[in-house]
Amino acid sequence: MNSVLQILLAGERLDTAQMAQILGLKEADVNVELSRLKSEGTLLGWRAILNPEKIEDGLVRAVIEVRLSPERDGGFDRIAEHIGEFDAVESCYLMSGKYDLLIFAKGEDLRSIASFISERLASVEGVLSTATHFRLRTYKEHGQVLNDSGTNGDKLPVSP
Repeated sequence: MNSVLQILLAGERLDTAQMAQILGLKEADVNVELSRLKSEGTLLGWRAILNPEKIEDGLVRAVIEVRLSPERDGGFDRIAEHIGEFDAVESCYLMSGKYDLLIFAKGEDLRSIASFISERLASVEGVLSTATHFRLRTYKEHGQVLNDSGTNGDKLPVSP
């Protein structure tokens, strides 16, 4: 994997000068590589990892398993792309197993997610069934352990 990408994926907030120093490159070379990654569509954006218990966004998040009937000559792609365009959908993945799509969705409350599923998602041609799970608490997000104990999360407390 590209060394600049490896640093980005490590999750540290580094400026280009710091990245260049770590990689033993010139800062201009790092900037050129970042520009190339953006232009070819590899680097799509930057995202902070937030602890949902520390922010008061009031949103409810759900995981939705979706079974599909594949389209002739298109498989699942067109249906998945259509579903991914809904505002409530944060992420959409093609899966193997008992269901075909895994959707991460958000809404203002349980009712708005239920409405999204029953009125929008279930009415998409090719959707056979859905199973919805509501997220109650997040313990780890994008490789970052979220805890309030003040530790880095590497070791669990041990009692004698």
